[in-house]
Amino acid sequence: MSSSSTQTFTVTGMTCGHCVASVTEEVSELAGVEDVAVDLATGSVTITSSTPLEDDAVRVAVEEAGYALA
Repeated sequence: MSSSSTQTFTVTGMTCGHCVASVTEEVSELAGVEDVAVDLATGSVTITSSTPLEDDAVRVAVEEAGYALA
């Protein structure tokens, strides 16, 4: 049984529910992602995945959504 990896990133520029949905959608498309939890108030994005994600992969997904990692 493999254990999941949980990583938390801070995303800047999110201001509303649509922002949260965009980031969630893009990050969810990364290989191995099992869950994405976005906290709009703090800008934190907690990603649970089957294996640790490369920071660059997360950065690209966040930028695709129109935002940036802090």
